[in-house]
Amino acid sequence: MYKKHLGFAFNIIALGLFFPGILLTMFSFNMEMAANLSGSALTSSLIDKELSIMATISELWKDQRLLVAALIFAFSVCIPLVKTVLLCFGYFTKSLQVEKRLINFVSAIGKWSMADVFVIAIFLAIMSTNHADTTTSEQFSVFGFKVAIDISTQTLSAAGEGFYYFTAYCVLSLIGTQFASSAIKSKYAT
Repeated sequence: MYKKHLGFAFNIIALGLFFPGILLTMFSFNMEMAANLSGSALTSSLIDKELSIMATISELWKDQRLLVAALIFAFSVCIPLVKTVLLCFGYFTKSLQVEKRLINFVSAIGKWSMADVFVIAIFLAIMSTNHADTTTSEQFSVFGFKVAIDISTQTLSAAGEGFYYFTAYCVLSLIGTQFASSAIKSKYAT
């Protein structure tokens, strides 16, 4: 019986982590370009973004990338919420048969909610560009004077708070579902 309570507790804690996970900054991305002309430097920020999961969905929707926005929304927002609601309903139901069906259904859609982990993997791939520097040096002559110009770009990315909340949500949700599923199997074994 304790497994059922632990499963419920883990899922409620996971739900508490879910909302900051989708609303807070998942990652920040900054790209700067610098030009150094004979000792004088000019720096300009090309990209400076902080995105959460919901901000990413909104930006994709505005850019008319509707399928990608819908998939991220479905797999990172809708399925986790449905899963948690069903697990809570299963926890409070008196019918062992209904509870078993709900837990089995949640386990089945849990495979689909592994897309949460996929989203995290995408953000990690984006973050792998951290400190990617490129430099191009050119020399040209103007009225007999040689002028050297160095053009460089630097890409910086970092995980935001939302990344850690969402990762914790994914892990605790999987643990909670495992405990709930184990509790059902124990009930049916007796």
